[in-house]
Order: sequence, then C-alpha cells, then structure tokens
Amino acid sequence: MIEIKNLTKRYGNKLAVDDVSFTVNKGEILGFLGPNGAGKSTTMNILTGYLSATEGQAIIDGFDILENPTEAKKKIGYLPEQPPLYVDMTVDEYLDFMYDLKKVRVGASKKTHISEICELVKISHVRKRMIRNLSKGYKQRVGIAQALLGNPEVLILDEPTVGLDPKQIIEIRTLIKSLSESHTVILSSHILPEIQAVCDRVIVISQGRLVADDTETNLSNKLSDDVRYTIRIDGPEKEVLSMLRSIPAMTEVQALGKREKGVYEYIIEAEKGFDIRREVFKRLSSRNWPIMSLKSSELTLEDIFLQLTEGRTDINMMPAAEKEPEEKAEPAAEAEEQEDGGDEE
Repeated sequence: MIEIKNLTKRYGNKLAVDDVSFTVNKGEILGFLGPNGAGKSTTMNILTGYLSATEGQAIIDGFDILENPTEAKKKIGYLPEQPPLYVDMTVDEYLDFMYDLKKVRVGASKKTHISEICELVKISHVRKRMIRNLSKGYKQRVGIAQALLGNPEVLILDEPTVGLDPKQIIEIRTLIKSLSESHTVILSSHILPEIQAVCDRVIVISQGRLVADDTETNLSNKLSDDVRYTIRIDGPEKEVLSMLRSIPAMTEVQALGKREKGVYEYIIEAEKGFDIRREVFKRLSSRNWPIMSLKSSELTLEDIFLQLTEGRTDINMMPAAEKEPEEKAEPAAEAEEQEDGGDEE
C-alpha cells in the first residue's frame, strides 16, 4: 500500500533524511518513532506531498506522490500534530468545507457521510458548536474527522491523542485499531505505551537514517542478551534458593527479600535461548511452593527506543533484505528542526 524508496532530503550539504526505505502493507498499523530532529516529520511531510524529496520516491497505492500528486493524495487522510482547524467555523461548517476542498466522492451523500464520521469519532453532539469553544480533546477529534473524509485508504496520524484524557485516549486507540480493518495507518506518537498498544510494527528513525524496522517483540529479542524474570514464591527462602540454583541452564539467582508473609521475591536468569519457566514451575509444584507472580524483564519499547537512538547498540535491527547505506553527508538535526517549524515531536 505504501512504499518508500531511498528517500533523501537535503538542505545544502546537510541531510535531514538519509536514504530511507520501507513499506507498509494494507491493513497494517505502523508505529513511526524518532527523537526531535531525527527526520521523522520531514519524512511524513514528504509522504503526504507537503514537501518534495531531493531523491527517492514515495508511492501510495501505486501512485508516486510527485508524479501523480492528485491521485496519491486522494488515498491519504492526514492529521498533523497541530490539526488544521478554522476556529471561527462550527464543526459542521468546517467538515462541510473540508469535504468540498478535498473534492470527496463517496457513495453516500455529503450529509450522510459527514454524519457517519461524526458518529464514529463521537462528536455528533458538538456539531453546531464553534470550534474555538471546544476543548483541546474535541478539537483533536474534529481533526481526526477531517482526515477520515472520503474514506481514504491510508491514514497518517501525528500525535492523535495529544490533549485527550485517559478515557478518550482509550477510545481513540480502539478507534485506530478498528480503522485498520479498512485503512492502512501510520501512527507517530511520543506516548510509547500507545505505540505498544496499537501498532503491529515499529520503525525507528535517528539522525535521518532508519535504524530499526520490526515488531516490538523481535526488537526486544534482538537487543536482549539474557532471559530474566522476577518471580515471587510462597516457600522457605533458603530451600527455594537452593532449588532454583540447581536448575540446569540457570545462570543467576538473586534473592530480593520478603514481600509478604511467607512470600519471597527473586530475580532469575537463564542462558540465552533457554526458556526456564516450565522447569521452574515443575520443580516448585512438586514441592507445593506456589508461584505468586512471574514477570518478564524483557525490554520495553522505551528501552528499545533509547538504545537505538542513543547509540547503545550495534546490532542490525533492519530486515534481512535491507543493506546499510553508504556513508553520506552529515545528518542535519538543525535543518530538520527548521523544516518542522520548531514543533516538538
């Protein structure tokens, strides 16, 4: 559905985006991550046709965004971080205007189509209100509504839950998940648990280059050299320690002390590639020592993001088909920040 080929954006001899390539499949929700000045916003602006690339292609459902901009943009619904709202209009007036501006052509009438979208994003009850008088959360919903006009195949959402309360965030996450049934979604967010909860795949960009493209689970496995768990066991501490240390492939057992009456907590670590859980359960159950809790110490998305963007790893995070691009001009964080208009990502 979306294909980015060797995308490069230069400002003089500086690089904001450096030979970036990736694809997004139909119905997929892709999380697009990167620190400030990494080239993320520039890439999204090129993808939506707001900026032109110095080199490379951005193809939407077979249409090159530069060679066939009209056809490509028909396929895209875009919500920038700052929704493009006309605050002196009512919600109805704004959506009616955007419908005409986008030259929307759908099977239903304009009135029916707008009503369906308002119902979907839960703004039907504020349609007659001036946008300037809405809360930030409802303004964000109006922005999502305009992105959905025309039922575009591709949705590009930049920080879609900014300003929403926890209940609204859950509702928007649920909405985004449901939209993947009929849309391909690129979601950019600084709220990493949001990416973790919604996205099928994660791309990380740093200093203009793509540094990771995989599922969160696969990235965690590649970056983790050990298998660690925190476990709470109802049983005598010394005997439990002795039993845990006797398990083959166990490399570390550390007692963390008493957590409740008769219950002690431990960190256990096994050899890489060895799943210790079944053997631990088998031995504990044979002694009637209940497991009160077991928590994996796998890397979180935040850990992964920090390792990849702060140069803490040299592990290849790219798909096997990708090759490391040749060294080019120095990436330009300053150029990226200038192009982003100073917006924080």
